[in-house]
Amino acid sequence: MTEARMKPVVGLTGGIGAGKSTVSQIFSRLGAVIIDADKVGHRIILPGGKAYDAVIREFGREIVEPDGTISRKRLGAIVFSDHEKLKRLDSIMHPMMAETMAEEIASLRRIAAADSVIVLEAAVLIEAGWDSLVDQVWVVVSDTERVVERLAVRNKLSREEVMKRMGAQISDEERLKHADVVITNHGSFAEMEKQVLAAWEKL
Repeated sequence: MTEARMKPVVGLTGGIGAGKSTVSQIFSRLGAVIIDADKVGHRIILPGGKAYDAVIREFGREIVEPDGTISRKRLGAIVFSDHEKLKRLDSIMHPMMAETMAEEIASLRRIAAADSVIVLEAAVLIEAGWDSLVDQVWVVVSDTERVVERLAVRNKLSREEVMKRMGAQISDEERLKHADVVITNHGSFAEMEKQVLAAWEKL
C-alpha cells in the first residue's frame, strides 16, 4: 500500500479545559489510534527513559523518590514556580518527546492499516513545534466562562487559577493561525460531536 493512500496524521490541540480529551475520545471511538503527548512525557522520565538522566542532572537528586522514580509533584513544584526552570525542562523534554512520538508514528504507520487515522493529542503542539510531525492541525476552542466552569468542577480550580493557567499558554488566536480544522466547544456534547464527525468524513 502506498503512502499516498494513507489517512493523515492529525495533531489535536487546544487550551486547558477546551475539550481536547473529549474530542480524542470521539476519535478513539471512530477507530483512530491515539498518541497522548502527556503520557509520552511521563514515560520518558521513568527510570531508563530517554529524559530520566538529563532531568535529574538539571534539577538534582531531590526530585528522585526512594524507588528511583522522578517525583512529578516535586518537579512540578520547582518548574511551575520559576518560568526559566520551566523553559529549561521544556528544552530537555520537548526534543526527546518529539523523537519518541515520531518513532511511534512511523511504527504505527508500518503496522496499522492504511486507512487508520493517527491522532497526536498535545496541549503544546504549536509551541513545541510538534505540528511538524502531523499532516493536519485540529484546534478545539471554548469560551472562557465555560472553561472556568469546567475546570472548577473537574480540577477544583478557582477562577484565578484557571485564568493564570490560560495566561501561561498561547492564545486561541495564535493556535487558529495553524489550524486546518476548528472544533468549537461552546454548546452541547452533541453539537461538538457533530462537528468532529463532519470533519472526520473528509479525512
